[in-house]
Amino acid sequence: MNLKRHVIAVGFFAFLTCDRAIYLSAQQPDNSAVAKGVDASVRARIDTLESYTVTEHYTVFRGQKESNPAAEMTVQTVYRKGSGKNFTVLSQSGSSLLRTEVLGTLLDNEKRMSRPENVETALIDSANYEMRLAPNPHQQLDGRECLVVELTPRRTSSFLFKGTLWVDARDYAIVRLEGTAAKSPFFLASPSQVSRQYSIMSGLPMATHASAVSRSSLLGQTVVKIDYTGYQIELRQKQ
Repeated sequence: MNLKRHVIAVGFFAFLTCDRAIYLSAQQPDNSAVAKGVDASVRARIDTLESYTVTEHYTVFRGQKESNPAAEMTVQTVYRKGSGKNFTVLSQSGSSLLRTEVLGTLLDNEKRMSRPENVETALIDSANYEMRLAPNPHQQLDGRECLVVELTPRRTSSFLFKGTLWVDARDYAIVRLEGTAAKSPFFLASPSQVSRQYSIMSGLPMATHASAVSRSSLLGQTVVKIDYTGYQIELRQKQ
């Protein structure tokens, strides 16, 4: 590259960098604006989503190694707005103890959390969490410009967690969350370290992958990974 082209290239890169910095600065909301944006996005999802069906594959690993699963389960999950989630086991294998004590507890917790009388207490919104922008709040994630938000639960509940939330900087749709459950749903287990990834489907953020790591005196370290596939989504008809 000759000197002239080098100068042009450097100048163009500087322009792009400066332009992105100006954009990020212009898009920098305060904590109150972030909370309102997340609340609006979560509420829109609740109001719009009528029902969905998805296949969930659960894989359980013991200890540090994640090469040979100790138990597996595939379930069909059906969610309906008026009644919550119901699960049908399609296949299962491996340790019956893990399937009962770990996966059974997880599914029961998900079912309880999705019930109409409980769902409001599990939402990622400002009623359940204090939300603050992270010190470096802008981050690229899965090709999307995101805001990084620190979450602190307003009460102790197995439905809530303390950690970090990534939301789309343009519409506040949830992209990823990770943290530690405020309370363990498992008997004699430490609170789980959890993570969940989302993708936009039918215009709404839907979970595509999740994981949870817990430790107990009975089972030691247990890792659960969940993959969500084959969504069939029904949206509420506009009046």
